[in-house]
Amino acid sequence: MPRWLPLLLGFLTAVGPLSTDMYLPAFPAIEAELGSRWGGVEATLSAWFLGLAVGQLVQGTLADRLGRRRPLIIGTAIYTVASIGCALSTDIAMLSAWRCLAAFGGAASAVIPRAMVRDLATGLDAARLMSRLMLVMGAAPILAPTIGGLLLEAAGWRIIFWVSAGYGLTSCLLAGFLLPETLPAERRVRRSPLGLLADFGRISVERGFITHAVMGGASMFMVFAFIGGAPEVYIAQYGIAPSQFGLLFAVSAIGFIGLTQFNPWLLTRFGGLVPRVALYAAALSVLLMTASAFTGWGGFLGLYLPACLALACTGLVLPNAAIGALARHGMRAGSASALLGVLQFGLAALGAGLVGALTGEDAVPMALLMLAGVGTALLADLLRPGR
Repeated sequence: MPRWLPLLLGFLTAVGPLSTDMYLPAFPAIEAELGSRWGGVEATLSAWFLGLAVGQLVQGTLADRLGRRRPLIIGTAIYTVASIGCALSTDIAMLSAWRCLAAFGGAASAVIPRAMVRDLATGLDAARLMSRLMLVMGAAPILAPTIGGLLLEAAGWRIIFWVSAGYGLTSCLLAGFLLPETLPAERRVRRSPLGLLADFGRISVERGFITHAVMGGASMFMVFAFIGGAPEVYIAQYGIAPSQFGLLFAVSAIGFIGLTQFNPWLLTRFGGLVPRVALYAAALSVLLMTASAFTGWGGFLGLYLPACLALACTGLVLPNAAIGALARHGMRAGSASALLGVLQFGLAALGAGLVGALTGEDAVPMALLMLAGVGTALLADLLRPGR
């Protein structure tokens, strides 16, 4: 395996976080220009996750049947064209539709690199590779809101999607010229549609898969309830400037990246306790955040600091949840990765959609939704197999 391959996989996987986070500071500006109701711009975030959920089912099965490279190249090309459509949108419905299509294409960059990790390694080796991938991918949520805020102030919100289109084109070219094929022809799955459905059925009832997938999905629900609600709470309620919002969001993402790099070291010493302890720490943080949202204790920092800690803890949950979910499905890694992505991003869409519908003049709905997410993740953790 070339040493640069995790960097390339991380760059490709970053399409999702980049597309999610870079336009967050522009939420109020998009609402003002397109005439949306209060909180309606969150519909574009839900559309993005809906497209990711559906797209990963399609892209995962294609990756098992056709290999990894071709679906990834085609998917990034679709993402590029749809991002241009986002830049030219004239209302929220049009923007949501293009976002959904962009997510459908971008789903290839979410599901296929995970399957490639499973092609190349298992167990602790997979944890190391996944953590290296997370290091590169994690730069996106750190840089994206800051870049988005600066682009917004310099040229308006539409330039954000033109930059996204440029990133998609670069990803398409890199995948076409540099990405190796990790699934040889003799290992590809050639099943009928009924056979593929049967595969999905077998994967979805395996206890290790479903408990790890729900653990990761509920954590994603928590994270994106925060991501969907934070722009309104930070910018509208506390008067944070869009560029400052990007910096604050970047600081909260640094903890996530830092803990992912400690993940392999912690696993060798504490094993399956690592994600469990991380979830308990996240639950305590969200409880403190919820108390602050109800009482106003601590002001802005009373919300911001517990949220940073909760997000950082997911750096020890999400990679281990993915490894655990795929562990017993090496021959169907693409399909298993697709189901994992559908559950995770479906719950992310639900979290973003609910917070958009419920967020008003305070942070209480956002905090309660985050609490529901981390509580569900803890329950799934208690039910997962011991090894």
